Amino acid sequence: MYSKVHSVGITGVEGVSILVEADVSDGLPGFSMVGYLSSQVREAQDRVRTALRNSGFRLPAKKVTINLSPADIRKEGTAFDLPIAISILSASGHISSSALMDCVISGELGLDGTIKPVHGALSITAAAKKAGKAVCFLPQENVREGLVIEEIKVIGVSHLKELIQELNSPGYIKEASTVADSVIEEPCSYDMDFSEIGGLPLLRRATEVAVAGMHNILYIGPAGTGKSMISRRIPTIMPSLSLEETIEISKIYSVSGLLSPEMPLVVRRPFRSPHHTISPQALAGGGRIPKPGEISLASGGVLFLDEFPEFQKNTIEILRQPLEEGKITISRMHGSYEFPANFMLTASMNPCACGFYPDRTKCRCSEQQVFKYLGKISKPLLDRIDICVESRMITYEELEKKEGGESSASIRLRVESARKIQAKRYEGQKIYFNSSMRKAEIEEFCKLKKSDRDFLKQIYETQKLSARGYEKLLKISRTIADLDGSEQIQKEHLAEAAGLRSLEGKYWGGIYGQS
Repeated sequence: MYSKVHSVGITGVEGVSILVEADVSDGLPGFSMVGYLSSQVREAQDRVRTALRNSGFRLPAKKVTINLSPADIRKEGTAFDLPIAISILSASGHISSSALMDCVISGELGLDGTIKPVHGALSITAAAKKAGKAVCFLPQENVREGLVIEEIKVIGVSHLKELIQELNSPGYIKEASTVADSVIEEPCSYDMDFSEIGGLPLLRRATEVAVAGMHNILYIGPAGTGKSMISRRIPTIMPSLSLEETIEISKIYSVSGLLSPEMPLVVRRPFRSPHHTISPQALAGGGRIPKPGEISLASGGVLFLDEFPEFQKNTIEILRQPLEEGKITISRMHGSYEFPANFMLTASMNPCACGFYPDRTKCRCSEQQVFKYLGKISKPLLDRIDICVESRMITYEELEKKEGGESSASIRLRVESARKIQAKRYEGQKIYFNSSMRKAEIEEFCKLKKSDRDFLKQIYETQKLSARGYEKLLKISRTIADLDGSEQIQKEHLAEAAGLRSLEGKYWGGIYGQS
């Protein structure tokens, strides 16, 4: 007899509908599986055979053929164990084929018939809903994750016999109640705040501008001047995640196996801070079976690279394409995998190996050593960083001040206001932030009065800007104007933007020329 079961495979971070077909027919007894399978999927026949026997079922002494289609998609992982077992039982007459028409089944089988959790349950449920299915059967540990997707019934199962009973007698398993709304409505709190930072007005302001327009930012200065402290607090001033953002980010963490059963959603903006010894594959993603890397795990949030020049050159150069396109594509012999990479890059570095350049009373590095150190950051990568701000040594008086600075909540209100202006401005377009403006948008939304154009010309000639530097200056000016609630870019906005761009020329002007 023939039977089929609907399941879902994972490609990148998205689910793909997979049809598991079983044919149990007369012939020489055997068990064969086809359909472009990985070794993990091929091993399913041993797990399924043993799990069926230990659950009280025996494979008939017939020829069993399993096909996973479509054949041009490589099947990975252990989530096909359960649908394979159910398809065999249906083809053997233990389950009605009509009970399998409107459901999706996914799960790993233990040898005793228990159903174990799988990665990517959120993507599996989303794909099941997209395919128009009414029910999605998942391992019990994955139920809270699956319930995030609305308008589809999610049923958790813990044993093979339990699932068979439910398929033959619907209603046997009590349906779980939704948890998505309660999780999303939980207050998003942080254990750090901008109010803990005293002084550093320039770094605070530059950070606010960077977050408001989603501009990449580089902090440069001696050790112990607040660069890392500011960076780690950036998520606290970013707008809260929308439901759509929450689901998209959670999908990445789901396929990576980083979601816990207790917290099925990512409710905070991601903050990833890999060590400078990270490999290119760990940063970009990859492996024999490609998985998301740090730049994808930072999507929707912040990727912080501390000690920027200490990263391997071939590692940080990987950032160039994702910073432009907001995604990364990893190609393997058996297919291509696309992962999101829409993050805000935040980096910090010392100005030289000892950290004190250009203070020659403390710095002992030669000019050649300084240029070599700064030269570890290539010009193409530097061109993708909008804001460069200098941190200075904190005075004793600033350390002794008891009162802190402005709170994260207060700063976040201004950032959210500026983000709303941008959302309205770019409505119906493929961009969302000022940092993503192209030439056409710059010409439309960054118009200047005659006197302001003359002032911009002075900045352009004084700082010897390139065409790219000119566009960056206008993008930052547009964000500063949005923070001020100004429809028109004013002279003071241009002046502040010029100040946030000038340090690139100060440090790298002798190496690459002005930006």
